[in-house]
Amino acid sequence: MDFRFLLFLDSGIRAMKSNKSYTKRFRVTKNGKILSRKPRQNHFLSKRSRDEKLALKTPQETVMSQRSRRRFLPRTKKKAA
Repeated sequence: MDFRFLLFLDSGIRAMKSNKSYTKRFRVTKNGKILSRKPRQNHFLSKRSRDEKLALKTPQETVMSQRSRRRFLPRTKKKAA
């Protein structure tokens, strides 16, 4: 038998899989913040100043509803302040 199937039978709770496209685009910090890459970094960068390009490299905090967080990024909880 498959090991995962045995875990399912023992615990009685099925672990929800995370959406892989979301896990590749977002990073969850230890405090529960969701960071993502800023847009406008792929092309037409030669006309931007050095400061603009450097500012685009820093990740931005993304606001996600609790419902979306549960659906796309399970097992990630925002820690209470």
